[in-house]
Amino acid sequence: MTVSAPPAPPRLRRFACMMYEGVLLFGVVFLAGYLFDTLTQSRSGLMLRHGRQAFLFLAIGIYFLACWRRGGQTLPMKTWNIRLTDRGGAPLRGPRMLLRYLLLWPLPLITALAIAGLSRATGWASFDLLIVCAPFSIFFWTWIDPQGQFLHDRLLGTALRDLRAAPAS
Repeated sequence: MTVSAPPAPPRLRRFACMMYEGVLLFGVVFLAGYLFDTLTQSRSGLMLRHGRQAFLFLAIGIYFLACWRRGGQTLPMKTWNIRLTDRGGAPLRGPRMLLRYLLLWPLPLITALAIAGLSRATGWASFDLLIVCAPFSIFFWTWIDPQGQFLHDRLLGTALRDLRAAPAS
């Protein structure tokens, strides 16, 4: 008898997990931004803007990699019974976790660029408000993928698992 891996969590649970993750990331970004401002003595969010963005990118990456390293879950993932594994259900290790973090970004960034282009092309600055939708563009692929996984998970051979659907051991 073969035990199949748990399915992908429903989109609504992944969405709720992303919302909770955003609340926690507010704290991570706030603390990292404060540290950056203290170390660089910058007095404005526009001073050293690209350096700040790179620093925040690293801080967010460290947060995710540290959480995924300990059991494949962030606090919101634990709350919503979601775990990051490889396709076989085994925990991830360093290089694949780093690649997952890096591959998570292109689709939302392309969506953000498309929104900025739409705003410029139409002259309607109100289109810029759609930028809040850019992070959720990663869900588009889940309607195409046979297992409902994200594109970056499909490319890397990783998967989000629904722990509620896991068979009892």
